[in-house]
Amino acid sequence: MTSAAEIVAAEWRYHLEEDEGLVDPAMVRAAYAQPRLRELYPMVSHGTLYLSRCTDYPGSFVPVVYRMVRGGYQVTARSIGSLGEVNTVEEAFALVVANLPEGCGPAIVGTARDVAS
Repeated sequence: MTSAAEIVAAEWRYHLEEDEGLVDPAMVRAAYAQPRLRELYPMVSHGTLYLSRCTDYPGSFVPVVYRMVRGGYQVTARSIGSLGEVNTVEEAFALVVANLPEGCGPAIVGTARDVAS
C-alpha cells in the first residue's frame, strides 16, 4: 500500500515538474518552499493551487492564495473569509502557514471525514 507521504511527494513532483501550465509555477514553488505546506496534498482547480490535509475527495483544505488583478495576493480561509492581502507570493504562503488549523500535520490517506478536526 502506498503511504500518504509517497502520494503527497508524487503529486508535488507532478506540479513542480510536469503540470503543463495548470497553475503559475511560482505559486507552486512558493508553497513548496514552506516545509509545513510541503506535507499537504497539492491539487489544482481553475488555475488555483489548493492544499489539503488528506489525499482524497472531498478534501480538507487550508487557506487558499489568490492572485489579485490589481497585483498582489489575497489569502482566504473557507470559514473565516479574507485573512489579508500581501504583495508577494512568498508572503502569501507564509500567511497560509500562520493560519493553519490547530493540529495540522502531514496529509493522511482518506477524505475530509477522516481528518481529525
